[in-house]
Amino acid sequence: MITLTAEKRDIKTKLDAIRAEGKMPAVLYGRKQKSTPITISAVEFEKTWKQAGENGVVVLKTKEGDLESLIYDISRDPITSKFTHADFYVFEKGQKMQVKVPIEFIGVSPVVKDKGGMLVKVIRELEVEGAPKDIPRTVIVDVSALVSFESQIFAKDITLPAGVVLMVDGGDVVASVYEPKEEVVELVAPTIDMSAIEVEKKGKEKNGTAEGDAAAPAKEEKKK
Repeated sequence: MITLTAEKRDIKTKLDAIRAEGKMPAVLYGRKQKSTPITISAVEFEKTWKQAGENGVVVLKTKEGDLESLIYDISRDPITSKFTHADFYVFEKGQKMQVKVPIEFIGVSPVVKDKGGMLVKVIRELEVEGAPKDIPRTVIVDVSALVSFESQIFAKDITLPAGVVLMVDGGDVVASVYEPKEEVVELVAPTIDMSAIEVEKKGKEKNGTAEGDAAAPAKEEKKK
């Protein structure tokens, strides 16, 4: 079990002062657990997050006793990405929970590798129900099962731990392969308006004759 020491927090204490001491503000609550502000070690929470993530069970050690919980929500600094706050959901023994578990895609699809197909990840999270201790941090989907463009992986194909059940339609598509289509480019010859060319040609001929007629008298005057 992953454990984390939690101390009750005075809400009058400024959060910056808490963080300056190497601690992190947090809150715990549950169906039968009233909301309680707490502080935890920032360094220890970092380690806990790497081990448990959102779905792992964390035992909060308080003066009132040990509380089994899940890390329900977290906040990070937008610049440093350091954790700034966490919510812990305290659950009762025997209580089942519905959570969305991230899907981890592994393997290589033969049709993607050999035929230029494109892997389509339709679903990236899977909603399941089970006791918190049984819910996995991630669920594995092996895309090597996609051997043709017609192949699909459905939610019902995913293997879940004992005691954990699927909460979505088993027929939901999780992953498939898209077959790229070659675009046929048609070369269209430009349309030439012959009537416009004819009109322009006649116009030039007419102008040329007019210029010639105007030039003739000038030559005659020069001879005189």
